[in-house]
Amino acid sequence: MTSLDYYVLPWYKKILVKIAGFFVAIGKGIADFITGIPGALARFFKKIGSGFACLGRTFAHGAPLTKLSYIIMGAGSLFRGQIIKGLTYLAAEVAFIGFMVYSGASNLAGLRTLGTVQRGWYFDEELGIDVMRDTGDNSMLILLYGIATLFVVVVFLFLWVQNIKSAQTAEQLKKAGKKLPGFIDDIKELLDGQFHKTLLFIPVSGVVVFTIVPLVYMISLAFTNYDKNHQVPANLFTWIGFDNFKVIMGSDSTIGQTFWPVLAWTLVWAVLATFLNYFLGIILAMLINKKGVRFKGFYRTLFVLAIAVPQFVSLLVMKNVFAEAGPVNVLLQELGWITTPLPFFTDPTWARVTVIMVDLWIGIPYTMLIVSGILMNIPEDLYEAARIDGASPFVMFTKITMPYVLFVTTPYLITQLVGNINNFNVIYFLTGGTPATLDYYQAGKTDLLVTWLYKLTVNSRDYSYAATIGILVFIICSLLSLITFRRSASYKNEEAFQ
Repeated sequence: MTSLDYYVLPWYKKILVKIAGFFVAIGKGIADFITGIPGALARFFKKIGSGFACLGRTFAHGAPLTKLSYIIMGAGSLFRGQIIKGLTYLAAEVAFIGFMVYSGASNLAGLRTLGTVQRGWYFDEELGIDVMRDTGDNSMLILLYGIATLFVVVVFLFLWVQNIKSAQTAEQLKKAGKKLPGFIDDIKELLDGQFHKTLLFIPVSGVVVFTIVPLVYMISLAFTNYDKNHQVPANLFTWIGFDNFKVIMGSDSTIGQTFWPVLAWTLVWAVLATFLNYFLGIILAMLINKKGVRFKGFYRTLFVLAIAVPQFVSLLVMKNVFAEAGPVNVLLQELGWITTPLPFFTDPTWARVTVIMVDLWIGIPYTMLIVSGILMNIPEDLYEAARIDGASPFVMFTKITMPYVLFVTTPYLITQLVGNINNFNVIYFLTGGTPATLDYYQAGKTDLLVTWLYKLTVNSRDYSYAATIGILVFIICSLLSLITFRRSASYKNEEAFQ
């Protein structure tokens, strides 16, 4: 379709074209992502190869002290007068070797099997009877210690490379007849030219220890059989490859037949909750900011009260309001409009509509506040020029207001979409995933993937399935976010709005 063909379409057909283009872009983005994996891996290994080549050239052409630094860390600095730096590298090497000898090597070896000695009854051939074994391997700790050891190895390799670079720099300074920086000089550099590294050290270390390591551990569980039948410390679990993905994404088991309906509802919920909140919030903001409306601050404050109250409090109140014996049902029965309570939370369709409506009560004020600030910054000259040209209010909305608001709020819109895919609070506090059904495995009709993941973890202790679902949710959210953002005007023309 050409630009001219698109221009002459009615407004509703333009929306349909945009929606169709969005889904086509999603498919194309997924295809590009899959086809781009081999190239990305090739570039990654090429970069690693170039790094090894650089280390090889440094060893081949370096001075004896530089070559010695490959074996004894800090030698290139220590014997050139940088005593403290050299001793620091040497201490790191000694500590690493001691750690690997004491426990590191056994931790890495344990990753291969995740334990071989299981607690419980076993037959003792010497005694000829069954004997109770009170001690044994703990697969969970073996996996955790193994992953932690891998990170220690990575940190050591980083320090080893830095040690070689330091030795090479010291060699070059010696050849140039320049003075080598001492310990005080290094401290001054860390507080001046390299101050950004000093400030980032603690937060980056915290992210690695408290975020990346647990994340790698969670991802690793997805490739094991750590479920209700393999609970530690009484039982062991082991690696099973991609079997969990096959079970969840297949249709041969109850859990596989649960995944696709829950995924479909999750996407429907995310789209409706995001875009209804977005467009209704825009309309509310336009009504309040309209010229001639008095007490604008009062109305904004009134709607912001929904934000001021903690979300879980609002959700629990709404749960009681729409309960079978709640105020809404009682009032409708007293008025004679209904004879039996409405099934707000007991019928699947009613429950899904109810959670969407309650989410509007909580979500619309956020959009209203954001859009109010944007509307105040749209140049009035644009509207004046449009009125002179005879544009109707609807045309001004579609040609001026909406493009401007969408340009500014696209990152917010993407964030809200991803947030609603993972919106645990609304479902958990309002319905708890109910109504329950025997067709699903540990899930109800209003459960999202994230609440189903929670139930698999807490209720049935199927940690491997929960970890697998977590990986799939991450893939879905990342693909939607990246593809949508890269197609938006905010990405293509981030310097200015035109």
